[in-house]
Amino acid sequence: MKLGERVKELLFQQGRSAMWLAEQLHCERTNVYDIFRRDDMGIELLRRISLALSHDFFKELSEETFPPNANN
Repeated sequence: MKLGERVKELLFQQGRSAMWLAEQLHCERTNVYDIFRRDDMGIELLRRISLALSHDFFKELSEETFPPNANN
């Protein structure tokens, strides 16, 4: 999963803008566009984005890494 693309997808699915997310993260809008281009990011930034979008990216990443129905 390209994490930045997933953040962008979910943000726009919720009808929110890059400016809105920048306000939630207390950063510049250009920083949000940088986030959209990232394949990965730090835990604290991902936590803040998860809270802002009310979405558990950590669970999504975990399920991608360890699918619940995968054979052991």
